[in-house]
Amino acid sequence: MILTAPVGAASQPSTSVPRIGFLRHGSPPDPFAEGFRQGLRDLGYIEGKNIVVEYRWTEGKIERVPELAQDLVHRKVRVIVGSGEPVLHALKNATATIPIVMGTSQDPVGSGFVASLARPGGNITGMTSNSAELAGKRLELLKQAFPSASRIAVLWDQGVSPAQLRSTEKMSRSLGLQFQSLEVRGPGDLESVIATTRKERAGAIVVLGSATLFAQRNELAAFVERARLPAIYSHGGFVEAGGLMSYGAHFPEAFRRAASYVDRILNGAKPGDLPVEQASRFELVVNMKTAKALGITIPEKVLVRADRVIE
Repeated sequence: MILTAPVGAASQPSTSVPRIGFLRHGSPPDPFAEGFRQGLRDLGYIEGKNIVVEYRWTEGKIERVPELAQDLVHRKVRVIVGSGEPVLHALKNATATIPIVMGTSQDPVGSGFVASLARPGGNITGMTSNSAELAGKRLELLKQAFPSASRIAVLWDQGVSPAQLRSTEKMSRSLGLQFQSLEVRGPGDLESVIATTRKERAGAIVVLGSATLFAQRNELAAFVERARLPAIYSHGGFVEAGGLMSYGAHFPEAFRRAASYVDRILNGAKPGDLPVEQASRFELVVNMKTAKALGITIPEKVLVRADRVIE
């Protein structure tokens, strides 16, 4: 079953109204999609009136991405918005002509989506989250908050770029932290992976969450809490789901910015001529409710730097 949003149900838009695609791993409601909708509204677009958005969701089944990408291509949408390496790879394989806008990509050059950030070339452009460069900042915050943790378990999945994983390993060693890499291959792996972190006596967890792990954020936060281990995540959505703390790009804002790429392309710009924009808004989020449940005290020097504190 292909899921679509009930756009334009009250009145059918005319054939002159541009139709765009939106593909995400996961399911609605989605704060990233809402950021994109806000970006469209800021630019004067009203869904169902002067623009139609064909939403596609995997409902947590990453294997459906190629099918959903092909469906949007067959519908001959004008532009497709996608995010995360598995989704973007599927879209790239599905079309070389329909413009593709990245809501976010961890490593668009290394992943082969664009030739360079300044001159993308081809049919793909959009936003990048600088994930590899954030690794050092994330680990420094973790060490400040939990100075006694000497061994960290790094959880990742297939959507995490190799550059981000390499950077995290390099920075952990430079900070004197022992590094344990644990891949999460699917929903059934979460419990065993978290059990491994305890067995190997990890002092803290770093979650490099792509769209796949984000789709499991509630279950992941619950498993980590039961393991009684402090964890830092790659963005605030994990903390809103019960994670302890996060540092990373503000993805709803990145998706809001992605709407401007759609607007320019609809008005005649070629995606290959539009430079990739690097995320400029980052945030540290702390969940004090989770800290209390774990019996953890977040140092004041970390709390004063937080952009958001969830009580």
